[in-house]
Amino acid sequence: MIQVKKEGVILAKTLFVFENEGVLNPAAIREGNFVHLFYRAVSEGNHSSIGYCRLEGPLRVAHRNKKPLLIPEFDYECQGMEDPRIVKIEDLYYLTYTAYDGINALGCLAVSEDLVHFEKKGIIVPQISFAAFHKLAEKESPINEKYFRYNQHNSMLEKNPEQYLVWDKNVIFFPRKIKDKFYFLHRIKPEIQIVVGVAHLKDITAAFYKDYFNHFNDHVVLTSRFDHEISYIGGGCPPIETEQGWLLIYHGVKDGLDGYIYSACAALLDLENPQQEIARLPYPLFKPELNWELKGEVNNVCFPSGAVVFDDTLYIYYGAADERIACASVSFSGLANELILYKK
Repeated sequence: MIQVKKEGVILAKTLFVFENEGVLNPAAIREGNFVHLFYRAVSEGNHSSIGYCRLEGPLRVAHRNKKPLLIPEFDYECQGMEDPRIVKIEDLYYLTYTAYDGINALGCLAVSEDLVHFEKKGIIVPQISFAAFHKLAEKESPINEKYFRYNQHNSMLEKNPEQYLVWDKNVIFFPRKIKDKFYFLHRIKPEIQIVVGVAHLKDITAAFYKDYFNHFNDHVVLTSRFDHEISYIGGGCPPIETEQGWLLIYHGVKDGLDGYIYSACAALLDLENPQQEIARLPYPLFKPELNWELKGEVNNVCFPSGAVVFDDTLYIYYGAADERIACASVSFSGLANELILYKK
C-alpha cells in the first residue's frame, strides 16, 4: 500500500467578506518554483467566488489576494463560481469551474494568457432536462440506474420543474491535446464521463451533445467499483502524464452512518485513448482521518482538485471538510508503479 503524508492545512478562511465562511477545492498549477492556487472562496449565504494565492515551493504561502480574482457576472453564475481546475494547453491557460445560479450547477470555462486576466467563455456542458437526457442516453442501451436517483427531480416539490437541468460538474481538461484535439472529463452523477476528440471548442454545440448522449455509455470512463467509492465518483485533479498512462486523482464517495465520506482515489488512463482505464487503486489514496478533515462545514471530506510535482513528489491540494485547504504528498513514481499492480 502506497504511503501518503498529510502536510497539513495550507489556507484557512479569513475575516475578508468574500471568504469568511470557508476556502476549499483549489485549482493548482506550477510555474517554476511557484504554485498558483485558484480556490473557491465562500462568503456568508453560500456565495462563492474564486480567490488566489501563490505558493513558493509546494507549501509556503508567499502571496494571497485580499479580494477575489474572479466574481460572478452573469445570470448562470449569480449564486457562485465553485471548484476551479486549471491546465495550460500550448500558450493558453484553461480554467474550468462550476457555475451555480441557485437552481442549476453547470461546468464553465474561462481562459487566460497571464493568469491575471481571464475571459469567460460560458457554459460548456449540456443544458438538458433529466427527461430529455434519459430518453437520449437509453436509446442504444440501458444506463446505470443511479442516474435516476441522483438527477431526477421530484416535480411535486418544485414550483418550476422545467427550469431544473441535469447537474454537470467537475469539468477538467487534459493538459495537452491528444492527436491535435481537446479532451476533457466531466461528471453527471454517479459516474465520470469524457469528451474526446474535439478539434475546436466552438464545435461543442447542442447538436454535438445530442449525438454524445445517443452513445452515452461509450463516454463513461470511470464508474464505482470499490467500497470506498460505492455511492458515486467524480473528477479531482487534472490528469498528469506518466510513462504508464494518465494519472488521475479523483474523488470517491461512500454513504456512511454519519453521511457521505469523500476520499481521494487514483487511477491510470491510456495515454492515447484515455477512454480506456488501465488500472485503479482498490483502496483510497487518502481519506478523512484528522480533525480538520472530519469536522467542518461538511464533515468527512477530502476533495482533491489540484496537484503539482516537485522532483519525485506529488503534492495534492484538497478541500478539507469543505472549510479549509490542505495538502497531501506521495511519491510520484511510487504511485504510478503501485497502480500498475492493479491493472484492470
